[in-house]
Amino acid sequence: MKIPFKKNIAFTFSTLFLVGLFALSSFNTASAQRFGFIDSQKILERLPEYSQANTELEEMTKQWKAELAKKEQEILDSRTKLEAERVLLTEEMYVEKQKEVQKKEGDLIAYRESIFGANGMLFKKRRELIRPIQDKIMEAVRIVSLQKKLHFMFDKASDLHMLFYDDTYNFTDFVLEELGIQDPNISIDKG
Repeated sequence: MKIPFKKNIAFTFSTLFLVGLFALSSFNTASAQRFGFIDSQKILERLPEYSQANTELEEMTKQWKAELAKKEQEILDSRTKLEAERVLLTEEMYVEKQKEVQKKEGDLIAYRESIFGANGMLFKKRRELIRPIQDKIMEAVRIVSLQKKLHFMFDKASDLHMLFYDDTYNFTDFVLEELGIQDPNISIDKG
């Protein structure tokens, strides 16, 4: 069945009109989206609780490293002692003592992994201390985004590569203000 020419043109024009209308509405929607960014590193540096958390983590790391160094020295001493006694030991005794030293080395590796590994105590402690701070910042970002009617908020300090940015869209200071942190560059006149 052949569609008459007039109906075909009307169909084509109505289709083009709808496509154009859709494209125009998409353009308006895209142009109406508002973007902003923050510098989370600047925010973290200004939060006292972040400095406290880092100090605590550094202290714990020092303690764990000291424990590991002590255990490493004990193993080195055991290995040195074993080599010094080698001439006095039978082959079986030497092999047995060597296995004991190797077991200590294996235990040390496991202990090091339990502290500094991907799911070790340091990772867990860092997450425990930093998560509340991150949550606090995210809530402030959410509030600022809603107040400023932003659709997207990016983090300049993240792995997102910002090749160019205009400071007009930098909302870091608003987030700091929402967190109750005063800009040290602004002096408050007390007179």
